[in-house]
Amino acid sequence: MEHMALDNVTGMDPPGVRVRSVSGLVAADYFTAGYFVWAVLIENLAKMGYEEKNLHMASYDWRLSFQNTETRDKTLSRLKTTIELLVQTNNGNKVVAVPHSMGTLYFLHFMKWVESPAPMGGGGGPDWCAKHIKAVMNIAGPLLGVPKAVSGLFSSEAKDIAVARAIAPGVLDSEMFGLQTLQHIMRVTRTWDSTMSMIPKGGDVIWGGLDWSAEEGYRCSQRKDKNDNNQDSSVEQYSDSKDLGPHGKPMAHYGRLVSFGKDVAELASHKIDRRPFQNIRGGLPVSANLSCGDAWTEYHEISWESIQAVAEHKVFTAGNIPDLLRYVAPAMMERGDSQFSHGIADDLNDSKYEHFKYWANPLETRLPNAPDLEVYCMYGVGILTERSYIYKVSPQSDSCRIPFRIDTNAEGNSEGCLKGGVQFVDGDETVPVLSAGFMCAKGWRGRTRFNPSGAATYIREYNHAPPSNLLEGRGTQSGAHVDIMGNFHLIEDILRVAAGESGEELGGDEIHSHIRQWAERVPLKL
Repeated sequence: MEHMALDNVTGMDPPGVRVRSVSGLVAADYFTAGYFVWAVLIENLAKMGYEEKNLHMASYDWRLSFQNTETRDKTLSRLKTTIELLVQTNNGNKVVAVPHSMGTLYFLHFMKWVESPAPMGGGGGPDWCAKHIKAVMNIAGPLLGVPKAVSGLFSSEAKDIAVARAIAPGVLDSEMFGLQTLQHIMRVTRTWDSTMSMIPKGGDVIWGGLDWSAEEGYRCSQRKDKNDNNQDSSVEQYSDSKDLGPHGKPMAHYGRLVSFGKDVAELASHKIDRRPFQNIRGGLPVSANLSCGDAWTEYHEISWESIQAVAEHKVFTAGNIPDLLRYVAPAMMERGDSQFSHGIADDLNDSKYEHFKYWANPLETRLPNAPDLEVYCMYGVGILTERSYIYKVSPQSDSCRIPFRIDTNAEGNSEGCLKGGVQFVDGDETVPVLSAGFMCAKGWRGRTRFNPSGAATYIREYNHAPPSNLLEGRGTQSGAHVDIMGNFHLIEDILRVAAGESGEELGGDEIHSHIRQWAERVPLKL
């Protein structure tokens, strides 16, 4: 953990420690023996004749902000040179870029960087991408961020951590033997500026507000419960202060990314008494009279009055999540705000968008002027994926611990799928459909202000099917965030494009989710 942490002030190497990414195809073929990442795709490309003279693994230090990979390692410059060499030595054939997960944001940043003037950019000129890139095949891309990033930064939790915490209370937080596991995780991950690239982008316009979200009405299972016959009569048990959905149950309200209490998550918005939190300061830091070991977090520097003020604000939507994080983690967000932005551009001609902090946000930058470019959004569907959270405040007696935690006792009778304090929607277990598919479904579809040259976009969804037996390993039809890298249908799509086919020849869009309907509900100016 000590070696993986970066400097909390600079976001770069801490004194005396230097960790770098491995280069070459072995950099990410396997995560560990037997656990593939890119290996299956590499092996299939090899059967088509690909080798290192025409196949490049673009490894990078994923802890750093994207621009800092250039400042420290010249990673963007080396990628630019490599792509130019590939095109030059392969008969002028343009490259097919295949980024995965955060790599999709990194490559979006690269396409803007490479054409922007030096010294901030790579100086390639406005037609560099048109000359060098045939297609960008984004796999499992968190293009508009992920709610999981919020819970990770806020409390170092996600669904699995929260469940483990509930099963074995106190173990993850234990100060015995100096464990303090979650505090150490928070101390380290909050130094990784890249995590802030995945804070949900677009605010309430994309992710919804107190009263609406694009996915409202989604049911995690269409199968009827045994007691479904009694559903109508049970509607009467709900208070009229709760918003009821079309199924007669309290609405899921996915737009409320963080709610303090299940009742708050379900209440009609006019019934919620929200108190301001940003100007509430004062009082002694929670650790003023305590020794909290070496797992120091920014939570130790704020008072219980400030912690209570956050809880009494009751609800946080994507629009004020950045304000929440600035309040509880000002040092982290000071670095993050200098490297990334999470809004929506009013006017992309504004000169401020020439700054690199906007380049990884598809709502604050344009696709390159490359009308022949093809952009794919390729992702799994059919797996419950974290969308919003119900929180509670830790007991004040736990002053050395993280003061907020997911309320795993919050179980669902709402219309969505509430389990263990987490509200789920459709996705690949990490990235919700809305984030992975919206830009190809609407934001970039056709000639829009985010895609002025009208580059073609395609949605390729892969319906998740778990492995049928142990011999199948992680599955050949998996839609899960990493396991999709072994999905035969996805691999076939990549091979065909790498062999020269177009998106139309693949069959255009292949959609299994509600992404089209959900995208239409988003009131984004195109």
